Amino acid sequence: MTGSARRRTGDSRYGERVPLLAAAVCPHPPLLVPEVAGSAAPELDDLRAACDTAVRRLLATDPDIVVLLGTGPVTGPIRTPATGSLQPWGVDLDVPLVSGQPDRGAVLPLSLTIGAWLLARHDPRVPVTAVQVAADAGPAELAALAEQVDAAGDRVAALVLGDGSACRGEKAPGYDDARALPYDQGVAAALADADLDALLDLDPVVSAELKAAGRAPWQVLAGAARAAGPAWRGELLHDSVPYGVAYFVASWERA
Repeated sequence: MTGSARRRTGDSRYGERVPLLAAAVCPHPPLLVPEVAGSAAPELDDLRAACDTAVRRLLATDPDIVVLLGTGPVTGPIRTPATGSLQPWGVDLDVPLVSGQPDRGAVLPLSLTIGAWLLARHDPRVPVTAVQVAADAGPAELAALAEQVDAAGDRVAALVLGDGSACRGEKAPGYDDARALPYDQGVAAALADADLDALLDLDPVVSAELKAAGRAPWQVLAGAARAAGPAWRGELLHDSVPYGVAYFVASWERA
């Protein structure tokens, strides 16, 4: 069935019934970009390769649209044209949300800047849109955003950007916190198993105290996945803590 046919026959929610098809979960450290990392770039080669694998799998599901989802100053969609900048990290590099579109326009937060950079490495041939979610977004806000993500197109693929805790050791950005390891282990297991309940149960207060930037995007993903159907298959492709911050890469598909 073609995309237009699916639009005509889908049931109605925000105008049409549009299930989430697949998701890739990646972190968003600026050091993923080799120009930012400089001589330290090889330290994240494995992480970069895992992100590339997740994005390739995402695009291989033949989506009609890719939604980038990550934390930002407010909650809601970002209209194109939109551009992120890596100048705050010492590199004169602009990253447009959609390659080939006029730059500038709306400003992408760091999470979506890295997401756009990851996606551009694979020259996507499908429309791309972006949604940001405030780090302190509550359950009702997250649930509403999950429905918007699920209603973004006929076959929606989501690239979800988010870091784990930043409290894994004395040199971590948030210093050392004994709660960080079990928190990150729980997130890793949830991403590996596509465990929607476990992600939705993440405590926003503890997440904020551990500086886990992925909490809100992961919960939007879980809500959108639940709206699309209960059967999901996940695979954890990467789990590391190179600089005291937990980085996860996962791939999800409908089972």
